[in-house]
Amino acid sequence: MAPGISNDKKTEDEQSSKENFIHLCNPHLEKMEEDILYHFALGTGTHDFPALFGDVKHGMGIPSISIMLHELIKLLHHAKCSNVTVIRIGTSGGIGLEPGSVVITRQSVDATFKPQFEQVILGKTVIRSTDLDEQLAKELMQCSKEINQFNTVIGNTMCTLDFYEGQGRLDGAICLYTEEEKLRYLKEAFDSGVRNIEMESSVFAAMCNLSGVKAAVVCVTLLNRLKGDQISSSHDILVEYQQRPQRLVGYFIKKRLGKV
Repeated sequence: MAPGISNDKKTEDEQSSKENFIHLCNPHLEKMEEDILYHFALGTGTHDFPALFGDVKHGMGIPSISIMLHELIKLLHHAKCSNVTVIRIGTSGGIGLEPGSVVITRQSVDATFKPQFEQVILGKTVIRSTDLDEQLAKELMQCSKEINQFNTVIGNTMCTLDFYEGQGRLDGAICLYTEEEKLRYLKEAFDSGVRNIEMESSVFAAMCNLSGVKAAVVCVTLLNRLKGDQISSSHDILVEYQQRPQRLVGYFIKKRLGKV
């Protein structure tokens, strides 16, 4: 025992410390064998959380890609580029698809399945179209058929403002709905044409539309959200999955340049 600290004082401090712990409003977490914090690259099964402390800053989702696009579009303008095609590639959660499937986005829809991006500008709500270039999507689909290496579909992509509650997940710090409600929502999304979920496509489509840039979104699915929220594939398999959009878009570029 440290000098000058009584047992009573120590017990009081421990009690105070416990009272200051973060409270998680999600009963589902207690049932999980491991909780993976994907964007921190940490997991309760592989890392000693109490022993770790750090400042981690992320760039993801609508705010980050919006900032990047504003400056990229200005760069393209100042460079006097013409006939520009921009393709977003990345990962996503699938709905009704096996992991590793690639989704070419037909329309980006919001969390109510509407093909629109809603933004508040000067205190007023502005709604912008999120349609993507139909011919470009078909061209990418044809490229996938030609390389014939993985399952590829054209479908709607749901773009959310958040990775956890906004996507109906059960593994966030807060979750005040049931698994049955989650599944009902995801099935409604599937029935509306949604095949994957991510967090960038809506503002990407809206800004490219306004700027006259042909655009497409190509994302691989890392899991089927109808079967769970946690990724179960091994690291090596996930690395291979993440290369699929790159291979497809790489083939598309070579074909456009007459290299295949």
